[in-house]
Amino acid sequence: MARRYDSRTTIFSPEGRLYQVEYAMEAIGNAGSAIGILSKDGVVLVGEKKVTSKLLQTSTSTEKMYKIDDHVACAVAGIMSDANILINTARIQAQRYAYAYQEPMPVEQLVQSLCDTKQGYTQFGGLRPFGVSFLFAGWDKNYGFQLYMSDPSGNYTGWKAAAIGANNQAAQSMLKQDYKDEISREEAVQLALKVLSKTMDSTSLTSDKLELAEVFLSPSGKVKYQVCSPVTLSKLLVKYGVTQPTPEA
Repeated sequence: MARRYDSRTTIFSPEGRLYQVEYAMEAIGNAGSAIGILSKDGVVLVGEKKVTSKLLQTSTSTEKMYKIDDHVACAVAGIMSDANILINTARIQAQRYAYAYQEPMPVEQLVQSLCDTKQGYTQFGGLRPFGVSFLFAGWDKNYGFQLYMSDPSGNYTGWKAAAIGANNQAAQSMLKQDYKDEISREEAVQLALKVLSKTMDSTSLTSDKLELAEVFLSPSGKVKYQVCSPVTLSKLLVKYGVTQPTPEA
């Protein structure tokens, strides 16, 4: 039945579905997992790296985490070439707002603006939806720390904890069970690593298969985005009992 309705983005099936959007969501379901957790003193993002190689320069290249502005970052699941276009669009919008109003762009306004762009690609013929989902983490003076999730349809929602990518349903149910209000940033990191270790396709969890980033306020009150180094990440995995310490030679 779908064959008659999936050739065009603009054609609804009799059930009111847009199959092209659903196909884009399927692409995301096969991508590496990403988890975002909102805490009282920051936002934690953890992602599963699908591309692992000793030849990769991990200190300069990231697969899952991207900084959009000084106060906003995102985790990605889906087709990375699509994500790069949208991330560049978001960066330009944030800089235009800062240039015009001399202050950082509110997080939700930035997310909504980007989702308007994504939604446009679901309603015009000759285009296809972006096959990528985002977890946006940020801080602004209006609402403090915020976590948003968006999908290819252009929908976005605010979350306390959310998961995208492969096995996101299992991760979401674990987060629902273990998340508690007023969680600290350290507890959020522990919860994110625990959930990812149980839902990832990989049998063993190591620092080269993960990326961890945090958005928080520095002691001076400035918003800071920080990506965890592989060495620190290894120590955290051992500290929280996710992996066993390597025996010294």
